[in-house]
Amino acid sequence: MKASFLLPLLVLSLACGPSSEGGRSSRTVIQNKGSDTLVNVAQAWAEAYAQIDPSVAVAVTGGGSGTGISSMINGTVDLASSSRQMSERELEAARAKGIDPVEFIVGYDALAVFLHPNNPIDEMTIAQLASIYGEGGTVETWDQLGVTVPGCGSGEIVRVSRQNNSGTYVYFQETVLGEQEYKLGSRDMHGSKDVVDLVENTPCAIGYSGLAYATDHVKTVCVSDGGEECVSPSVSAAVDGSYPIARPLFMYTAGQPEGAVGRYLDWILSPVGQCIILEKGYAPAKAVTCG
Repeated sequence: MKASFLLPLLVLSLACGPSSEGGRSSRTVIQNKGSDTLVNVAQAWAEAYAQIDPSVAVAVTGGGSGTGISSMINGTVDLASSSRQMSERELEAARAKGIDPVEFIVGYDALAVFLHPNNPIDEMTIAQLASIYGEGGTVETWDQLGVTVPGCGSGEIVRVSRQNNSGTYVYFQETVLGEQEYKLGSRDMHGSKDVVDLVENTPCAIGYSGLAYATDHVKTVCVSDGGEECVSPSVSAAVDGSYPIARPLFMYTAGQPEGAVGRYLDWILSPVGQCIILEKGYAPAKAVTCG
């Protein structure tokens, strides 16, 4: 076989089906798909675990929480990463196939609100965010919030959001918008990094994504839920729940995990695995001391 064919065949072998053991190499492949919020830390876990157990390869892909959960229900992945809980509709679809999903909280995240550095706003309320993003909201321009943004000649608020298969999209809707749907006309991005990149380059923009995607080129604002305290997004505020848009991060399996998948999840929840998620900018699921 020509060498040029080897790489495509290797990629194909990693992409086909959930975990399998045996074969000439006796290597186990665990398929992990889902949340773009978690994809970077999932990749870091996979790379670190390869050093712990070289007989196991973890293939990580994103695509959104909904995509990962659907793949778990359809039996094409072993682990579904999700930045939201499974919906009742998804649970019913799983049970209709004889699957009883098992939920694991693997960490916590502060869902950050991003502005362009030129924007003078430093704090926002849940009500303001709902009025910007919700279909019943009336806030369409920055001057309605009492500010002029340098570089934003039109004054129009450019709403940057996620696609509807994203767990971040769903969580923001449930927590911030409540019963409202999103307004039409937002710029819906495939991934969290895309949200941050667009806000960085668009003075009129506002966006939201996981705190781990924050950079020095965008501003994160503190958020209040109507009380006196405005809380900035941080790992500690996600842990203690003081940040009003904090959320758990999940992995789901189709039934109680066994074998290599069970051992991998145990390792993710061990101090070593939890220190990795902390290093990536998220809060661990349990208290750990990291060197």
